[in-house]
Amino acid sequence: MAKKVVATLKTGKGKEYSKVITMVKSPKTGAYSFKEIMAHNDHVKDAIAVAKAANQ
Repeated sequence: MAKKVVATLKTGKGKEYSKVITMVKSPKTGAYSFKEIMAHNDHVKDAIAVAKAANQ
């Protein structure tokens, strides 16, 4: 039986970061795409605000 490997960020300094996923609509085609960034937990709201401003 094969072992399942699970990678987590729960060890060490990884607890201090979160993955922020934002949806971006292309003005040319109207299609949606997703942008992923790793942000420090203190700066998650800032990262979302920057993504919203860039999308408009």
